[in-house]
Amino acid sequence: MKRTHLITSSLLLATTATAGLTGLTGATGTPASAADADHGRAASYLLTGDPVDATNPAGSKFEGIGADERRGRFYVSEVTGGEIHRGKVGTARTREWLPGNGTDGRYTARGITVDAQGRVYVAGGPNGIGADASDNGRPELWVYSKTGKLLAALQTPGTDVFLNDVAIGPDGAAYFTNSNDAQIFRVAKGKHGWGVRLWADAGATIARQTGFNLGGIVVTADQKALVVAQGNTGRLWRFSLRSGKVSQVRTGGADLTDADGLVLRGSRLTVVRNFKRQIATFRLSADGRRAKLIRQQASSPDRVLTTAKELRGQILYVDSKFDEAVASGPYEVIADPTR
Repeated sequence: MKRTHLITSSLLLATTATAGLTGLTGATGTPASAADADHGRAASYLLTGDPVDATNPAGSKFEGIGADERRGRFYVSEVTGGEIHRGKVGTARTREWLPGNGTDGRYTARGITVDAQGRVYVAGGPNGIGADASDNGRPELWVYSKTGKLLAALQTPGTDVFLNDVAIGPDGAAYFTNSNDAQIFRVAKGKHGWGVRLWADAGATIARQTGFNLGGIVVTADQKALVVAQGNTGRLWRFSLRSGKVSQVRTGGADLTDADGLVLRGSRLTVVRNFKRQIATFRLSADGRRAKLIRQQASSPDRVLTTAKELRGQILYVDSKFDEAVASGPYEVIADPTR
């Protein structure tokens, strides 16, 4: 078993995005489009990529996105290096907010979310898994203040944990999914500081399969359960927040293989199907037990979209570049998944 531990660090100053830059050309003083500018929104947001070199042979690839509705900000995680980028609604160029490549023990980053206080939670994917699938001593998740101060860097109990995505529960705790198994971990600040524990192990109900198991996660409208995607089987699962009991969401047999990010707006559930290049839209019951398919829509054939979040009435999708052996720009977060 790994030992949960807390790491503190000096203040990392956040850099805000520069206003008036277009994500398509990089020129100053021009909004992404007049229509979007009228609503204070951009059609796309440009991410800063790393140069391809010996230390970064695959270019830059991205996955997670977290939205801070109150402050109009969003955060994007970079798989290649673990950098965290930050953007602002209406400003089409983002900036690197937190460095990676070993900063705070982070070499990669996956799911990301923001709580009501503006604290940023980052899932580390395989960051804590060594080459021989044993504990390499690295953290597997991080919590930062809205100013970029490291609040916690934690290891999960257990080994072979791939933290994929994260959502904030009605209790204020963060719930992280494990893509290597049917597990959810809970992270919260207690009397003795930040801690992480195994909150639910559904191995008796959800068989571990080859590939990515639990991934995208949202809180149901009635605030009593979590709905989680299992990408390798194309199923959705409901976890009761009271008991941790798990049951399969009834989807009418809809095809959801490669389900990745989830977005819930009222009763409308958006499911991003990465390599299938599809966006599925459901009407989800308030308790999360039933989901009726509204439509399956093809996303852009030139992108592999991973996760998405709603911000100021707009859903933002991350273009991962996972389909490129060596990624090349432009690196973008987009509002229209079909473009």
